[in-house]
Amino acid sequence: MNRAMLVGRLTAKPELRYTSANLPFARFTVAVNRTFTSRDGQRETDFIGVVVWRKQAENVCNFLDKGSLVSVEGRIQTGSYDDKDGNKRYTMDVVADSVQFLESRAQRDSRESMPSTSPSPYDYQNTNDVNIEDDPFADFGDSVSIDDNFLE
Repeated sequence: MNRAMLVGRLTAKPELRYTSANLPFARFTVAVNRTFTSRDGQRETDFIGVVVWRKQAENVCNFLDKGSLVSVEGRIQTGSYDDKDGNKRYTMDVVADSVQFLESRAQRDSRESMPSTSPSPYDYQNTNDVNIEDDPFADFGDSVSIDDNFLE
């Protein structure tokens, strides 16, 4: 079974594009926090590419922006290509069946108007350069604590 489920925030505003057959699609990246911390107590983040098609792509581009909280369900698709230097490059994306918007525009606007004391982890694309010290979801209401035994 090939099934992926993600919850995270967009790293940039998605851009609507079209195939040669005029089929709409959009690519975007979702920043997803890992459920554990590293040895030095840092919570790491994965940046996962997502592709969405047709009407869902149009909705994503019309209603989501950088930092929007989303849930993505889909399948993992891998591929490869040869770069301009002849090196083989491998790709991995989640092809979305469903993208759920997890915050209203009012919540997003409220979050954007709050002053930030630290740089946003969504400003970065390279996972090698990112060390997230703060929980990016911390300013969205009451804290949620999930017992580790819940997942077993």
